[in-house]
Amino acid sequence: MVLDQALALTLDRRDPRPLGTQLADHVRARVTAGGLQVGERLPSSRALAAELGVARSVTEQAYAQLVAEGWLEGRHGSGTFVAAAAVSATRGRRPGRRPAGGPPLFRFDAGSPWIDPRHDALWRRAWREVSAARPPRSYTDPRGLPELREELAARLGRSRGLDVSADDVLVTAGTTDGLRHVLGALPPGPVGLEDPGYRAAAGTVRAAGRTVVDLPALQPVTDLAGLAAAYVTPAHQHPLGPTMPGAARQSLLAAATAAGALVVEDDYDSEFRYDVAPVPALASLDRDRVAYLGTASKTVDPTMRLGWLVAPPALQARIDEARWLTHDAAAWPVQRAFVVLLRDGYVDRVVRSARRVYAERAGLVADALGPWGRVHGPVAGMYATLEMSPEDTATASTAARRAGFEVPLLADYCRSVVRHGLILGFGGCTDDQLDRVLTAMVGALEGSGRG
Repeated sequence: MVLDQALALTLDRRDPRPLGTQLADHVRARVTAGGLQVGERLPSSRALAAELGVARSVTEQAYAQLVAEGWLEGRHGSGTFVAAAAVSATRGRRPGRRPAGGPPLFRFDAGSPWIDPRHDALWRRAWREVSAARPPRSYTDPRGLPELREELAARLGRSRGLDVSADDVLVTAGTTDGLRHVLGALPPGPVGLEDPGYRAAAGTVRAAGRTVVDLPALQPVTDLAGLAAAYVTPAHQHPLGPTMPGAARQSLLAAATAAGALVVEDDYDSEFRYDVAPVPALASLDRDRVAYLGTASKTVDPTMRLGWLVAPPALQARIDEARWLTHDAAAWPVQRAFVVLLRDGYVDRVVRSARRVYAERAGLVADALGPWGRVHGPVAGMYATLEMSPEDTATASTAARRAGFEVPLLADYCRSVVRHGLILGFGGCTDDQLDRVLTAMVGALEGSGRG
C-alpha cells in the first residue's frame, strides 16, 4: 500500500513486524535520508489511515513513536511536522556503504554524537547571532577569535585541569588540522602511533611525509628513541577504550623527555566519562613536553570542523608564524557560533544529556554481546569495542549487513597488530536502530552454536 507517490513507501501485511512499526521505520528512513525536510507537514493520522486502509491506531502509534524519538513534532491545531530535531540527530553522520543492488547501509560509526533535540533552540539561536553579526573585513587572526580562546581557556582549566590563558590556545579546523600544524613545526623524524589506533591520525602523519611507527596500544611506552613525536589518546584509547593509567603516563613522559620527543595528546571525548569525573589531561603534567588537541566534533557536530590546540611554548611561535603566512584559520562563522554555544550553556547541556544516553546504550551493548567476547570498558565515550573470535566477528558483521547496518571492524583499525571484533558506535543512531542491530547480531551468534 503506497503511502505517497513522492515517498513510495509501502506496508506489507506479510511482514512479521506490526504495521505501526513498519510505518514508523519507513518515515524515519525518509527523514534521515533527506526525503522529508524539516518543517514539512505529514498527512493527519486519520487521512493517512484511510489512504493506507488501516486502523487509525496504526498511524497514531507510528506518529507517537517518531515524536518520542524526536523525528516528528505535533503542533496543536496544525498537524504533525518533520521536527528540527531530525537535523540534529543526523547531523554529521557518515553515510553507509551501498551494498550491490540494495539501499545504503546505516553505519554505526564511532564518531557521530547524540544530540538531545530538547536543546535545538539554543543551536538555532547561536546561528541567528552569527547571521546578525558583521563579519570581519580582512583575514582574521589565525590563532582564533579572542573571545573564543577566552572561553576555551576557561573550559580547559575547569574540565581538564589545564592552567592556560587565551594566548596559549590556538583554534584549529579540527583534530587532524591541529596535528598537521604540530607536525609542521617539528624537526624531521618518524612519529609513533598507537596500534590499533585512530586511522585519520596515521593518514595525517603519512601525508606530512613522515613514517608511522606502531606503538602497541594499552602497553606502557618506555622508549621513544629516534622519534620526533608520539600520538596518543590517553583519556579513552581509540578504539579499545581504556584510560591510560597514571604509571603509564609517567613512563610515557619520561621516555619523551629522554628522547627529546613531543607527546601529542588527542583528548577527543574525555567529557563522556560514565563512572567518575573526567581524568585530568596528560598535558596538565607537562606543558613543555605535551601538545594538547581538543575537538568540537564529539560534543557538538563533526561537520563544524572546529578544534583547539595548546602547544608547548617552544612550538607555538613556529605554528603561529606558519599560520600567519598562509592565512590558515578556522572559518569565522563557525568560531562565532561556537562562542555562543559555549556562552549560553549549549555545550554543557548536550554533554550532560549525551553522557546519560551513552552510559545506558553502552550497558545494552555489553549485556547483549558480552557473552561472545571481551567488551573493552566501556567507561566512557560514544562507542563500545567488543573483541571477538574471527568467526564470531564475521557472523555478527554479516548479520548486521543483512539487517541493513554496517558495524566497523576492529581489524580495520590495526596496522601490525592482529585483533578481531566490532566497534559499535551508538551516538548517531536511534534506540530502535540500536535494538535492531543488536537483535540481528545476537540472533546470528546464538544460531552459530558458539559462545
